[in-house]
Amino acid sequence: MTTTNLMDRITVNPNQCGGRPCIRGMRIRIIDVLELQAAGLGPAEILEEMPDLTMEDIQAVALYAIRRLDHRVLAVAA
Repeated sequence: MTTTNLMDRITVNPNQCGGRPCIRGMRIRIIDVLELQAAGLGPAEILEEMPDLTMEDIQAVALYAIRRLDHRVLAVAA
């Protein structure tokens, strides 16, 4: 699956979940999956916890987080 296809799995609807990014239009937010990962759950455990997800969804969450966090930070002169 290509990067573009993975990113197509992430949806943002201002009328759903407060406009927060979700997976495939479901009410499963990106943050929900990231919190499970932070709690120590691996992909297989997340899929057990959220059976509507696929491995590609979990990959899309990681890619989305990487793209949102990987940006240049410019220092402001004091």
